[in-house]
Amino acid sequence: MTEDVNPKISRAVTRVVAGAKDASAVLSVSSTAERHAALEQIALTLENNVEQILEANNEDIEKAREKGTDEGLIDRLRLTDERVRSIAQAVRDVVSLPDPVGEIVEGRRLPNGIHLTQMRVPMGVIGAIYEARPNVTVDIAVLALKSGNASVLRGGSLAQSSNTVLISLLRDALVTAGLPENSINGIDKWGREGARVLMNAREYVDLLIPRGGSELIQTVVMNSTVPVIETGVGNVHMFIDASATVRTTTKLVVNSKAQRPSVCNALETLLVHEKAARRVLPRILEGLNDANVVIHGDPTVAEYAPDGVKVQRATRKDWNKEYLDLEIAIKVVEDIEAAIEHIREYSSGHTDVIVTNDLSNAELFVSTIDSASVGVNVSTRFTDGGAFGLGAEVGISTQKLHARGPMGLTQLTTTKWVMHGSGQVRS
Repeated sequence: MTEDVNPKISRAVTRVVAGAKDASAVLSVSSTAERHAALEQIALTLENNVEQILEANNEDIEKAREKGTDEGLIDRLRLTDERVRSIAQAVRDVVSLPDPVGEIVEGRRLPNGIHLTQMRVPMGVIGAIYEARPNVTVDIAVLALKSGNASVLRGGSLAQSSNTVLISLLRDALVTAGLPENSINGIDKWGREGARVLMNAREYVDLLIPRGGSELIQTVVMNSTVPVIETGVGNVHMFIDASATVRTTTKLVVNSKAQRPSVCNALETLLVHEKAARRVLPRILEGLNDANVVIHGDPTVAEYAPDGVKVQRATRKDWNKEYLDLEIAIKVVEDIEAAIEHIREYSSGHTDVIVTNDLSNAELFVSTIDSASVGVNVSTRFTDGGAFGLGAEVGISTQKLHARGPMGLTQLTTTKWVMHGSGQVRS
């Protein structure tokens, strides 16, 4: 039993994860067609119950506002008719992706005649702990199901009403499709104590994925006995090189920061080459101001601010900060080497981008920046499972073991070796 956990909660959550383990055994031998039928039923169920989902979501938003939750987090929490239908479409997009289960990674015949293959198989039970993102509930459940895994989900108190309804609907869809309802499970009602049981359910849970702020991620990493894939916070950088054009630069900066500021791939720190500052900064600052972005900058940035654009003095804390809101930190640097040095010191290893027309500088940036996703002349917002063609995603891994970057279907599988022989013995 996990220490300091109410025994009733420990037993209840243990029953859930044990049920998920049983369901995973069924899923591991299910056919692609069976899992696809379940996914189609999930998409249909979501579309047919939009009103019920939004009613629960409104309850969560009202409670969040009563607690004084900031608007950036509320935006992550909020569902709309359009967002629910987009989630349903994302489920169908996952159906269209290749099934990784059973894929042969490599195969060869050994000198002794044994035919050896390495094939992809489901992990088993995927646990996830995340914050205020009801869409993540569906994303993780669906990717786990497609890849033959059961899931146990802890989505946090802020989204409890939304997640309760969503998981109930997903389980109903599974039953309709003929798969075990325990293939998808929620443990929100048992709170943080339930999460602690999940983190230590090594007998039943094969992999645990935390998604959220730094505090949540580190809590899971430091306290879990279940193997963890660490998803990092997004202190995302963009460097404007001396050769970058004003139009392209402004478009990329504003999109990266303002298109949806509350997500982990939104731009947080902008670095500008001193030889480009006079040319590009006025337009960039004007564009950010028009998008209602609060600007934190060094003294040089303030010098180039157009009339009516306010620049707050940036501090060292700003270089470390993941705002997740309409705020940005801007610094003018001497050259690309200074930009790389700054990124190495402050980046969370999520996404970093260079805007340049200099091929050698682009190659230098790509080869020296050690992040999960590195871009040249693109918006940082593209670091996403959907944008990468992976369907939905369970998170963006910033570690280097097993999976790195957006984690889709393949990253939720492991492999096993299969030997076919004709009576060979080892001498």
